[in-house]
Amino acid sequence: MGLLPTDKFATKAIHAGSHIDVHGSVIEPISLSTTFKQSAPAQPLGEYEYSRSQNPNRKNLEDAIASLENANYGLAFSSGSATTAVVLQSLPQGSHAVSIGDVYGGTHRYFTKVANAHGVETTFTNNLIEELPSLVKENTKLVWIETPTNPTLKITDIELVAKTAKSINKDILIVVDNTFLSPYLSNPLNFGADIVVHSATKYINGHSDVVLGVLATNDKALYERLQFLQNAVGAIPSPFDSWLVHRGVKTLHLRVRQASLSAQKIAEFLSSSEHVSAVNYPGLPSHENYDVVKKQHREALGGGMISFRIKGGAEAASKFSSSTRLFTLAESLGGIESLLEVPAVMTHGGIPKEQREASGVYDDLIRLSIGIEDSDDLLDDIKQAFSTASN
Repeated sequence: MGLLPTDKFATKAIHAGSHIDVHGSVIEPISLSTTFKQSAPAQPLGEYEYSRSQNPNRKNLEDAIASLENANYGLAFSSGSATTAVVLQSLPQGSHAVSIGDVYGGTHRYFTKVANAHGVETTFTNNLIEELPSLVKENTKLVWIETPTNPTLKITDIELVAKTAKSINKDILIVVDNTFLSPYLSNPLNFGADIVVHSATKYINGHSDVVLGVLATNDKALYERLQFLQNAVGAIPSPFDSWLVHRGVKTLHLRVRQASLSAQKIAEFLSSSEHVSAVNYPGLPSHENYDVVKKQHREALGGGMISFRIKGGAEAASKFSSSTRLFTLAESLGGIESLLEVPAVMTHGGIPKEQREASGVYDDLIRLSIGIEDSDDLLDDIKQAFSTASN
C-alpha cells in the first residue's frame, strides 16, 4: 500500500524506503553486489547496473531521508564532510559563499583550505541576519547555515535568511546543516532552505558505528547536478553502512526525544550551578532566539546538545572532562551514549584562536552530547565531576 501524505514522523521513520523483497523479508537484505546483470547491452534487468551509481540499500536510505525531511530527493555520501564537499564542488569556479562563523571545524577547514583551491571564496560572519545584505556579492552563490551552531548553539531564523538572500538574488542557494537537530526536530526545507545536509554519523545513525552523510532537496535540477557529482567523485557509502543507518532511522524519533528531554533537565541545572558562568541551550527560554526555536523546532525541543563555560578556565575544563563516569571524553555526538569534549582543543582546534573566540569558542567551553541514559544518573555524574574539578 505504501505511505500516505498524512502519515506522521514515526510512521515514516519505520516505513519510508522499506520494501518487502521477493522472499518476503520484512527487513531488506544487504545487497553487496558491485554490478548487476543486463539482458542486453545497456539494458539492465532492473533499475541498478553498477553500485557506485546506485545500490538498493543506498536508495532505500535516500528515500527514507527525503521522506523525513519533507523532500522530493535524497542523496547519501561516504561522510558528512563528503556531503559538504559535493555541495561546494557544485558551485561554479570563482564563486563566493557566505557562511555563519560558528561552524563545525571540518566545515571551516573545507571552506578555507579546499574549496578555495577551485576558486570558491568564503566570507564568515557572526551576525548573519544583519550583515548578509552587505556581504552578498555579484558572484555569491551560496549561504551556509548551521542551526544550532557548533558548539555555541546559536539559532538562525532560516526563513528570514532565505527571504533576505533571495530578495537580492533568487539563485543564491540556502544550505542548512541540520545535524544537531535531526529531521525529527526541524525540517529546514519547510522554511525556505534549498538543501539540508546532515552528518548521519550523528543522530540519524545514532549508534556511533558508521561514518556517513546525507542531503535532501526539492529542486530536481539541483538534485541531478549533485547526483552526477556523487557518482563522478565516487563519494558513496557502502551497502552495509547504508543498511545500518537506515536501521538507525527507525528509532530516530525515540532517541532524539529522550535526549532532548534529558538535555533540558541538565541545561536547567547548569544554569543555576555555581560552577558555570554561561550555558548555551536552545530549549532554555533565556536563549536569545527562543522565539525562533518555538517556530523552527518540534514542540520547541532544544535537542541533545549543550555547551557551557566552566569557571576556572582551561584547567577546570580539562579536569571536569577527565572526571566523568558516564560521559565519555570523545569527539562526535548524537549517539545513544553521552559524550563530552573541549572544542577549543578538539573539534575546533584547527581554527585560529582569535577567530574561534570571536564565535564564542573559549578555552573553558565544554560541549555535551546527551545520550539516552537515565537523566538523573547523568546529572549525578555532572555533579561529581564539578566537585572533582573544583578541588
